[in-house]
Amino acid sequence: MFGRKTTMVEPTRALPGRDTAMPVPGRHTVLGTALTPPYPEGSEIAHVGMGCFWGAERMFWRLGAERGIITTAAGYAGGYTPNPTYEEVCSGLTGHAEVVRVVFDPQRITYAEILKVFWEGHDPTQGMRQGNDVGTQYRSAVYSSSDEQRAVAEATRDAFQPVLTAAGYGPITTEIAPLTEFYFAEDVHQQYLSDAKNPNGYCGIGGTGASCPIGVARAE
Repeated sequence: MFGRKTTMVEPTRALPGRDTAMPVPGRHTVLGTALTPPYPEGSEIAHVGMGCFWGAERMFWRLGAERGIITTAAGYAGGYTPNPTYEEVCSGLTGHAEVVRVVFDPQRITYAEILKVFWEGHDPTQGMRQGNDVGTQYRSAVYSSSDEQRAVAEATRDAFQPVLTAAGYGPITTEIAPLTEFYFAEDVHQQYLSDAKNPNGYCGIGGTGASCPIGVARAE
């Protein structure tokens, strides 16, 4: 069924995609910063998937510049199809997850604290879904850009699992893998739930209520 495919597509059966990159707005609707590189010197980038990227992106931009967030963007990662469209990703035939790019100042917020927001902001035990949003594109994922990031992702996952188990949840199903490519989503999906676009828009994202025992950062 369209948008509800729960088995990863084989690479040889993935859609072919295209060579042309998706046009990206020049500025973040809320933060006013650039969505595309180059980013400020010394900044770091996190890529996480936690269900529908509309609510996930809002969770991070709401931390604000004062908490070290430079910019955020919605996009696709973890799949095979180059420069996919939203409709293609939702078909389950690209292999991509809906993800959020978070560019941050590590002097103000650490990667571990970014992941604390990630772990607490959704239910990472649901496999190929988040709540009523079902499909491979809604899987929980962390795509690392360095060995250090991968180690932090695995350590925070391992710290969170006993807490979730005690709360009655099952094993964490989050995919933790190296980032191969990030593709920006269409303009309509960037900062989709901002006041300027859809202040009352749908957001199916929700956490477990469990606290990940690392850092101090939380989404408000």
